[in-house]
Formats: sequence, structure tokens, C-alpha cells
Amino acid sequence: MFWQNGQLIYNGKYKIEKYLGGGGFALTYQAMHTKLNRRVVIKTPNISVQRDPDYPKYVERFKKEAQMLAMCCTESHPHIVQVFDFFEENGRYCLEMQYIAGESLWEYVQRQGKLPETEAIKYIRQMGLALVEVHKKGVFHLDVTPPNIMLNFDPNIPNSGKAVLIDFGIAGDMSPPSTLSRSFGNKVFAPYELTRKGIRHSTVDIYCLAGSLYYAITGERPTNSFDRKYEQEELVPPKQLVPSLSDAVNEAILQGMALEAKDRPQTMEEWLNFLSSSQPGRYFVEIESIEVLILASDVGVNYQNLQNLLKAGQWKAANQETTRVMLKVAKREQQGWLDYESIENFPCTDLRTIDQLWVKYSKGHFGFSVQKRIWLECGGKVDYETECLLGDRLGWRNNEGWLEEYEYNYSLDSTQGHLPSILWFMNLKYFFSRVQTCKL
Repeated sequence: MFWQNGQLIYNGKYKIEKYLGGGGFALTYQAMHTKLNRRVVIKTPNISVQRDPDYPKYVERFKKEAQMLAMCCTESHPHIVQVFDFFEENGRYCLEMQYIAGESLWEYVQRQGKLPETEAIKYIRQMGLALVEVHKKGVFHLDVTPPNIMLNFDPNIPNSGKAVLIDFGIAGDMSPPSTLSRSFGNKVFAPYELTRKGIRHSTVDIYCLAGSLYYAITGERPTNSFDRKYEQEELVPPKQLVPSLSDAVNEAILQGMALEAKDRPQTMEEWLNFLSSSQPGRYFVEIESIEVLILASDVGVNYQNLQNLLKAGQWKAANQETTRVMLKVAKREQQGWLDYESIENFPCTDLRTIDQLWVKYSKGHFGFSVQKRIWLECGGKVDYETECLLGDRLGWRNNEGWLEEYEYNYSLDSTQGHLPSILWFMNLKYFFSRVQTCKL
């Protein structure tokens, strides 16, 4: 430790309360801002680093962290630690940051044991939302691991835990990697391309976050990616450790932790939507006025109008808009219908976005994933008999045969899964086979 408990620094502006910890580069302290009576965290380079011949380079790195953190929290994101000041005290550079009361996800799981699926996903989704904003600013965190995910709880409010992302000490922007030698994050949660080559990309944060979810749900650290790559060790599926884990969440974790970056979702939005599809209707909540659902598209289609219509409960107009955007995605607007090839090649990302919009605003009453579940209950076969059974269950048929589009019931009083109605412009049996492939 460099400062002692009770010590006043920076002309008495801060009173050191206790040493919180640190690594090879920096130390952190809990302090009180004496003029504002506000508890803060102060981070400063380790004294051993000051004696290093390359200390000026470390200082530049530290300044860069302060600048990146300030840039990432300019709009006071509720899930990103806030930076308040950057100052110099007796030749030591200091970063004043928000104090997060609580404990890290690492400590919480060590104390509580593995977390319930819903609680773990809640924290990880909050981190994902923070990273969406961080990535938009051209920054990658590169160490989104349990020790850097702080959990803040209001003891008077049940299920009030809020996750906050801290420590941007190794964050990298989109420029080429620095030649400055440094150790990247917690290697247990990092992909091998980061620890071995220093490659920086959004897929690194996706891997780290999926690894953090693995730890939160299982209470176990995942297999080191380096050992997976070079020692042929297998990643134990989380469902093998927690048999009650839903298949879809298990798959979302494995997708996010795919060994090769090309096999992972390529954006945080895509992975969040993939995770959202794991439990239709259960995780579509608004957190601190931020929309959880990301309107991702692999082909640049804008889903804002569909969202607006669904949010307003304009089910018939939303059904028509769904037809329009699906034809646009498949580039079949002139034909007005989807053939077998266009169904087979329909992007899973877009299919997932459309489904999640319907599920979210109908509170789980409508959506492709709802229809798929009923299709499976009807046997899940790709044949006309199953198609007819599905039509009966969804209210798309009556005694006289298949309904016309104008005969549908465009309200929440209709049969579950009644909308969106897609029968008239595509082959149902092939479509639900595609939905199954995309794991909606």
C-alpha cells in the first residue's frame, strides 16, 4: 500500500478509507470526497511501476484509460462505472471513479454458489447492454470477467441487483494493438486469440461475457481456451454441470464461447438477441429506461416501424409490416412470396429479431417461437398432415378450410400463436424447419 487509512490527499479533498486491491499496474482505494461527502474509488499506478524505465508509457496508458472511460460514460449509463476526475498528487496520476457498493460477480458466486438461471441472465444482459454502447464508441473492454462485474443491491428491494462494468484498464480501441507488453485479463475467461495474439474485436467481449455467464450459472470456471486450442481439451457444456439449465441458454453460452472467433455471433447485439430467444417473453424487460431488445439485421433491414406498430398494439398493421420486411430480407419483394431456397437461407439474426419483437409486445402471446413450440407439439414433421394440425391449433383453419388473411383475429383475444400469419406467402412446413434450425 502507498496511502494509509485516514490519510488526506490532494489538499484534503479526499480522505483514504481503505485499500481495495490491485494488480501489477495499478492500485485502488476507497476514499471519501470530503467536500461533497461522497464515497469514491481512486485508482493510481503501483509504486513499482513508477520506478520502471517505461513509466511514461504506463502513464500514457493510464491517461488513455481515463479518457476511454470518460467517453464511455458521457451519458451516465447505469451499467458502466462513472469517472469523475483525473488529477495528479505528488507526481502520481489518479483517477477518481464512482464507488459501487456491493461485491463482484466473482465474490457473489463464491459466497452464494451457482445462481438461478434468471438471475444470472439478468446481470449478463445488463453487461451486454453496457458493451453495446461501449462498442458503438469504438472501444472493446477485453476483460468482461466476473471480478470486473460489480453487483449493487438495495437491501430493501427484493431482486434489486444491478450489474456495473468496471476496470477499463486493458480496454482497446479499434486501432492496431499497442507494442506495449501487457497481460490481458483473466485468461480463464478470455479467448485464446486475445491471450496469445492480442487480437481485439467485439467477439472477444462476447466470449468473455458468455464465459462469465457460464461461471454464474454453474459456479465453475470454464475450460481455458488456450488448453482447448492447443491441448484439445473439451469445454464442458454448462448443462452437463446444471441439468436443469434450459437447452437454449446452454446453446447461447456455447455459441458465445465458440473456440474460433468466426463461429461466434459477430456483434454484441446479435449475441444478446440470441440469448433473449432462450426464454421467449421472460427477459424482455426495460432496464433503467434502456430497451433490452436490439434490432439486429444481417442485411441492413430497419425494424423500427415494426417495433412501433407492435408497441402500439396495431396487430394487423404489424402483421402486414412483417410480411413486407421478410420479403425485403429475402429480396423477394417482386415475387411476393418465399420459395424453398429463400426460406432455407433466411438469416437467423433477422428471424430472431422479428420473433422477439412479436414476443415482447404481445407478452409471449404471439411470435414464431410460440408457433414453433406448438408445431413441435403437433409432431414437428415436415408434412402436410402436421401443417393442418398446426393450422387448427393456431386458428388458421375452420370447418371450411384455411382462412383468408382478412379473416384473422387481430387481437390478443385470439388463439396463442395466431400471429404473425405467414401462411399465405410461404410454405409452412419448410419455414418451421428453418425456425428450428435457428433455435428460436
